[in-house]
Amino acid sequence: MIIYILRRLAYAAAMLLAISVLVFFFTQALPGNVARQLLGQNATAAEVSRLRAQLGLDRPLLSQYTEWIGHLLTLNLGSSLTSGTPVTQLIADRAVNSAVLVGITSAVLIPAVLILGMLAARHPGGIVDSVVSGTVLVVMALPEFIIAVLVVVLLASNVFHILPPTSVINPGASLLSQWNLLVLPALALVIGSLPYLTESVKTVLREELGSEHITWARLSGVPEWRLLWRHAMPNAIGPTLQVAGTTLVYLTGGIVAVENVFAFPGIGEGLTTAVANRDIPVVQAIAMLLAAVALAVYLLADVLHLLLSPRLRTVAR
Repeated sequence: MIIYILRRLAYAAAMLLAISVLVFFFTQALPGNVARQLLGQNATAAEVSRLRAQLGLDRPLLSQYTEWIGHLLTLNLGSSLTSGTPVTQLIADRAVNSAVLVGITSAVLIPAVLILGMLAARHPGGIVDSVVSGTVLVVMALPEFIIAVLVVVLLASNVFHILPPTSVINPGASLLSQWNLLVLPALALVIGSLPYLTESVKTVLREELGSEHITWARLSGVPEWRLLWRHAMPNAIGPTLQVAGTTLVYLTGGIVAVENVFAFPGIGEGLTTAVANRDIPVVQAIAMLLAAVALAVYLLADVLHLLLSPRLRTVAR
């Protein structure tokens, strides 16, 4: 088990290193001249060259990458090119805001996914199963920002003006005290991921309910509710945890689009702003943070799946 975990850690570290290469060189390939953008269009060529030298942008890319990865390993993320604020300070509050939003969304989403998945698996072809299967096709065709816009139109416009259309946070108050600003972003994230994840849980449970030992238990007169809760669900916990992990990773990516629609001051909105301003240190730091979170969640889900699945533990050895 320890060897398996160490192998997974080594794999995650290798993936993170590969992602760092992609992030660094893709940010360097962003269109526009950083120095020119910082100085303005009226700056002379000499001023632009001087600033590029100060920022180290005139050095070979390999040299820049080596220095950057060294700073990244020591959490020395530098300062924002546009504001001069340390990057860690700039993204810390945004990361907390996004974590709160993802936490609230997960607290609603995961129980709903499990309940609907069990109902759909228990009654194939029933109302819940049909609604989930049909909704999956619709939602998968809609990008997150379209879902967010539809939520605004329905609940924050002239149709039903129930909640504020944007999530402009008051810095002087706690985020949870402004709960009404979190409802629409969380709702958009829930709608965007609920059908697909429910379908995944339904598939896992339906396979388990069709297994041989469940069939024998059913023929022995075991009630269906007992089959579901005492036999099928425990064996499906491992795959369900992986679905929960996928949920968290999906939310980590989905917040980028949703936060921009609602002007929510989170990590996703910060990434979009940094890209627009060509603020490369901030873009690189946020991209690596999102990648690290995604890999950590996948690693945790894999380990928990292994711990709860004796057959997989045997294979891992």
